[in-house]
Amino acid sequence: MTKHFLRTGSLLCKRIFFNYTTSARRMAPVPPKKYDYLVIGAGSGGIASVRRAGEFGIKGAVIEKGALGGTCVNVGCVPKKVMFNTAMLAEQLHDHSDYGFNTELKSFDWSVIKKSRDAYIKRLNGIYGNNLNKSNVDAIHGEAKFVDSKVVEVGGDRYTADHILIAVGGYPTIPNIPGSQHGITSDGFFELETLPKKCVVVGAGYIAVELAGILNALGSETHLLIRRNEVLRTFDEMVSQLLTEEIIKSGIHLHKQTQASKVEKKSEDLLTITTNEGVIDDVDCLIWAVGREPNTAKLGLDTTGVKTDSKGHVIVDDYQNTNVPGIYAVGDVIGKALLTPVAIAAGRRLAHRLFNNESDLKLSYDNIATVVFSHPIIGTVGLTEAEAKEKYGEDKLKIYRSAFTPMYHSVTQRKVKAFVKLICLLPDEKVLGIHTMGPGCDEAMQGFAVAVKMGATKRDLDETVAIHPTSSEELVTLR
Repeated sequence: MTKHFLRTGSLLCKRIFFNYTTSARRMAPVPPKKYDYLVIGAGSGGIASVRRAGEFGIKGAVIEKGALGGTCVNVGCVPKKVMFNTAMLAEQLHDHSDYGFNTELKSFDWSVIKKSRDAYIKRLNGIYGNNLNKSNVDAIHGEAKFVDSKVVEVGGDRYTADHILIAVGGYPTIPNIPGSQHGITSDGFFELETLPKKCVVVGAGYIAVELAGILNALGSETHLLIRRNEVLRTFDEMVSQLLTEEIIKSGIHLHKQTQASKVEKKSEDLLTITTNEGVIDDVDCLIWAVGREPNTAKLGLDTTGVKTDSKGHVIVDDYQNTNVPGIYAVGDVIGKALLTPVAIAAGRRLAHRLFNNESDLKLSYDNIATVVFSHPIIGTVGLTEAEAKEKYGEDKLKIYRSAFTPMYHSVTQRKVKAFVKLICLLPDEKVLGIHTMGPGCDEAMQGFAVAVKMGATKRDLDETVAIHPTSSEELVTLR
């Protein structure tokens, strides 16, 4: 009996030990998959950086929870420009009779351009995917979260790399007022199935100005609510003043020194907006365009020690380094120069520095050109007049200005102002800033930005023979 018990007990212990060790082996944590370069965010900056790294023989991966291409491709620059082009066609229809064409506009079908635009974006998503494959970059779909300083988890799987880039971008802000959930953001604008009959856009920045201009040109009764007296207040004062005038002249209902305090849903489709200046009724579309916030709240940065500012933007140095070695950040997530080409340029330079032995390469954030697709268009590069005065003193500057009517409008009843402004530093009149408004200034600004970047002077512009007749020739003929 005793022998039988000992034998049985021994077998039982062996079985328990075997089962325990087998289970332990089965439950042992799987080591994270290792890459040379791991990028969080498949927007413009992230994809540009990881693909450039691939050219140097680096094995990389990019993590993205949404569609490839990020904000710019899906709900930003690209679809916005399609809608801007649509609005420009609508504006030009008013000029056809002045040029001798007998035309009649019978209707506008929002659904047609939305279908074409969405199909175009879908093609771009596919192109981005194909390009990643060509660059030998793994695309990992899901939401990334740091679980250690160099370990990222996505849907239960873990990844690591010696170099990790944070390029998660940002998202539109929705104000904290009663009923704000009844409004949409710029993201929601691209989901609209029909043209709103009466729309309220809240904000004074470039997104607000662009969306208001599009809706107004296409026939929506458009109200633009701004907190101060002018739009684009961070731009040169001439840009801000003249564009504000043109917005009013275009038919947009501009509500100055106005802030929304409450939004109420009065029926299935209509809203009432209460402001400090009164009430706006029967609104079928409310768009918040009051800023953007970085996508860092759910990223688990607290586990890494990466420092952020009070708004959640990742803090970096001139070389895109965070305070944690081996972790970097580019694009909107750093809260600096929120422009797609900036993210691309910074991401590519980072790849060159990390993987191609170009240790001193970095992006200069000075003299970055930008365009606002307002009505009319704004193009600008360099310092504003206020910035130049603060940096050098008013007595060290010489300002050149010219306001004119573009030739296109010389024969039309509809008139749109154009202007150019040149800010120069004495004594050699080095060009510190160029600010323009009017048709074609978006295309012209790219070339003038090169000149400013190279340190051009007023004399260099004077020595350049004008292209005539164009609006851009004003910049090389200023007196």
